[in-house]
Amino acid sequence: MDSFDYVIVGAGTAGSVVANRLSADGKSTVLVLEAGGSDRTVWIQLPIGYGRTFFDRSINWMYDTEAEPNLGGRISYWPRGKVIGGSGSINAMVYVRGQPHDFDQWQAMGNPGWGWDEVLPFFRKSEDHDHGASPYHGAGGPIHVTDITRRAHPLCQDFIKTGEALGFAHTDDFNGPSPEGVGIYQINTDKGLRASSANAFLRPALKRSNVALRTKAQVTRILFEGQQATGVEYRRGGQTVQVKARREVILCGGAINSPQLLQLSGIGEAAHLASLGISPVLNAPAVGRNMQDHLAVSYFYRSRRPTLNDELGPLLGKVKAGIHYLWNRGGPLSMSVNQGGGFVRSDPDQPFPNLQLYFSPVSYTKTPLSERKLMNPDPFSAFLLSFNACKPTSRGSLKIVSADPLAYPSIQPNYLSTDKDIQEAMVGNRLLRTVASTKPLADIITEELVPGAHLQTDEELLEDFRQRADTVYHPVGTCMMGADPTLSVVDARLRVHGIKGLRVIDASIFPTVTSGNTNAPTVMVAEKGAAMVLEDRVQ
Repeated sequence: MDSFDYVIVGAGTAGSVVANRLSADGKSTVLVLEAGGSDRTVWIQLPIGYGRTFFDRSINWMYDTEAEPNLGGRISYWPRGKVIGGSGSINAMVYVRGQPHDFDQWQAMGNPGWGWDEVLPFFRKSEDHDHGASPYHGAGGPIHVTDITRRAHPLCQDFIKTGEALGFAHTDDFNGPSPEGVGIYQINTDKGLRASSANAFLRPALKRSNVALRTKAQVTRILFEGQQATGVEYRRGGQTVQVKARREVILCGGAINSPQLLQLSGIGEAAHLASLGISPVLNAPAVGRNMQDHLAVSYFYRSRRPTLNDELGPLLGKVKAGIHYLWNRGGPLSMSVNQGGGFVRSDPDQPFPNLQLYFSPVSYTKTPLSERKLMNPDPFSAFLLSFNACKPTSRGSLKIVSADPLAYPSIQPNYLSTDKDIQEAMVGNRLLRTVASTKPLADIITEELVPGAHLQTDEELLEDFRQRADTVYHPVGTCMMGADPTLSVVDARLRVHGIKGLRVIDASIFPTVTSGNTNAPTVMVAEKGAAMVLEDRVQ
């Protein structure tokens, strides 16, 4: 049996960071197991190519949720990266840490060391930021953060001016000292290419002799001796292989695959596992619970002024964009279409920003979701406004439905299951309408295309929200960090309660979802988690 000091399950956003940091001093051997294959495709590395990867089964798990009763019985499609780089290879690259109070809340929930002041150094450690080194940003770190303010579509400035007219602050840095307000999102690109953690962390690590990566290797179970994790079993090329972890097994599979693997391995609700023929190793009822996600809806508007539709729709526009990109790695192909947005309070009594806004100078009203390609927008000038609640209170769950490790788990997000989430949906609908009716955007808009002016009452707009709102691809929390083993899965050092030699280091440990996109805080969790592993190694 092969043996390594550390066996990391998943070469995604977190796994790439952990592999790099644990191997950097050359004192430990590291094996990374990835169920997917190579990320060396143009649609992954080209920033705007993520529109195609959302529906590519060769690099995407392509999960579906159970029917959601509070969304009209609809099934929600959840893309998750099954490829080197994980979901960080197929996401929209928006770099948002979250609000400082998010992490202070984590600490207040019984997780010492996870407050804002404690996590900020790990954000800075990972960064090579366009703004350079400062108390808020790092320079020279592995992952590049690009400020696209000067290259964002001109309509983004009209959105910002509209926000200011409504009393929202204008911030030039959502990750700086004043993260509240409206502005331009920063993104993870480097010289016009996607700056995934695979590119930034894993590839440099693979140049070291003490790091090995095995792709197309789906881990099927964790191996135990009593209450000690000793290795994993995986399938690769039709063969079943076991590998030993001399120090630790580290799960970095994300909010779906990490709890799934724990349950397949006998760590979960004992009665449920036994009903599937799985011998329980540890009764851990919190595994798969506490699922959280951001739920958003988009309003589409026809524009008097040109949008990205006019640049990316016509064949000539595609050619021009391609030439621009080939010439200097610039233009719309080098960016996300998610360009403007903000974090705002729906009313002055809110203690923190409770709504996230998105302004994208592009629209796709004529194309079914399954066919949306970012290079094929509507054939007319239009844009979209979106929102989601920053801190939804609805909680879902994930359960395996079979002992077969290849069977997809049951995913039940349980959206809009609290009064607070319903109220924020209604408030957010009205805010989008208010933004659209305020100058200068009001002077640019000629028509609300979707949902349309015929919907006016709160009841009508809420029903529209139920019929059209969907995930923003931010599932977290299913291996929650906390002190109580009956309510959480890992402790504040990310060790699985009740099991030695086993940690979870990925977005599944978030006690609560952060206010914003989740890739940046996942990198931070991986940085901090890797540092904890190294600290414990020398004790």
